[in-house]
Amino acid sequence: MMSFAQSVHAQDSLTPDMGKLTATGGVSQVEGSGGGGLTPWALITGYGSKDGYGANAHYTQVSTQDYRLKTYGVAVGIADEWEFSFAKQEFTGSLAPLNLLNLKQDIFGVKYRVAGDAVYDQTGWMPQLAVGVQYKRDAAIGGLGALGVTNVKQLGAKDDKGTDIYVSATKIYLAQSLLVNGTLRFTKANQMGLLGFGGDLENKYQPQLEGSIAYLINRKLVVGAEYRMKPRNLGVDKEKDYSDIFVAYFPTKNFSVTAAYAQLGDITVFNPKTQRGWYLSLQAGF
Repeated sequence: MMSFAQSVHAQDSLTPDMGKLTATGGVSQVEGSGGGGLTPWALITGYGSKDGYGANAHYTQVSTQDYRLKTYGVAVGIADEWEFSFAKQEFTGSLAPLNLLNLKQDIFGVKYRVAGDAVYDQTGWMPQLAVGVQYKRDAAIGGLGALGVTNVKQLGAKDDKGTDIYVSATKIYLAQSLLVNGTLRFTKANQMGLLGFGGDLENKYQPQLEGSIAYLINRKLVVGAEYRMKPRNLGVDKEKDYSDIFVAYFPTKNFSVTAAYAQLGDITVFNPKTQRGWYLSLQAGF
């Protein structure tokens, strides 16, 4: 395994070779990491092989009955071992009393491939394994100043910044055109961190399971489903698990588009109904 220091030292010899198979860099996860839409995979973003690097930029929007989430960011994969990402999220409301709600969050991510090769090891049982960290930082709450609320701590959160730690295992079965991923995330985040970290009900790291399954119809078209468990830390937020079904299209290695129908559960007690809607993500890179 190449350490990060060795990767940096060898950067003069690394090239954007686009040596990986189409779709094996995944798409941009809603928090910026390479993977599915809702959960990171052990795969490293971009199409750079072990002798190269890759990078991409993405824009994602999720629209439900009462809310809209926009995410945009960039990610870089180095030597098919290291991944660095940055994403900005903006969450807004459209239904009173939260029609002026505006939440913003910055997310810095690092992922490292620990072992295995999801693509080229087709004879063994071992999946590709990666560990990752996502550091999240909330901005001030907008649109609730009339209620005297300007920070997530006033909603019961213990902090307005926090860190998620996760371990992902991904296996690709080329003969069956199938990808299977499992992720174990340790987190205190409320609604991915948009409502802060920890709360009046719970304030400790909790393990949460996330899973993805995808079927490659052909080399350019993928369909699948995801499920993501969520903690329940806040009394004002009866947080529920996330899920989606998706279609991803890769016309070239430089561009992909992902559409999904997502179920995000309840967001707050002020609009207590299951939020469902469409997810659309565009990614461009190499």
